[in-house]
Amino acid sequence: MPDRDWWQTLWPDPKRVLADIGVVGGMQVIDLCCGDGYFTAPMAQLVADGTVCAVELSPEMIAAARAEAERAGVANVRFIQGDAMTLPELLPAAVDLVLIANTFHGAPDHTGLARAVRATLRPDGTFVVINWWPRPREETAVLGKPRGPCFELRFSPEQVAAWVEPAGFRLREVKEVGPYHYGAIFDVADGRD
Repeated sequence: MPDRDWWQTLWPDPKRVLADIGVVGGMQVIDLCCGDGYFTAPMAQLVADGTVCAVELSPEMIAAARAEAERAGVANVRFIQGDAMTLPELLPAAVDLVLIANTFHGAPDHTGLARAVRATLRPDGTFVVINWWPRPREETAVLGKPRGPCFELRFSPEQVAAWVEPAGFRLREVKEVGPYHYGAIFDVADGRD
């Protein structure tokens, strides 16, 4: 997991990134595979009277995310240690938005993960995948070093859509969310196409 300087250089304003992808006050959201909580605390601030469920497999990362939320003074975060593929079992209540940032590429079954996400969303819900643009690592330097996953794990928005849409989603838009990342924003498909 990269350190804070790395994240801060890559995304100096995480709250703006979250607002750009549609996080607003009052929402019930999931920060899926939250890692050290870099987006968790700003997300909790944005949703204000809403709630954030930070889901992560690693107990060490859950502890780091919890510490970050405490440092930021947010109390509207629920931390859940568990496997993202079992998301409906971990969080049976429906939510407005699920965000997965920088980890979708590592899912063992991309469509299966999207199905798990779909099962936790409200009928008008949103699924956001923040991913690295498919560029060689040498072109994505952070603090003077090539960063991010290997090229083979950098998928285009079209490839991500090919995995996500069969799970009951429709790609609404793709947004630039940093120097090397895009946000693929999916709406729940209503089946009337």
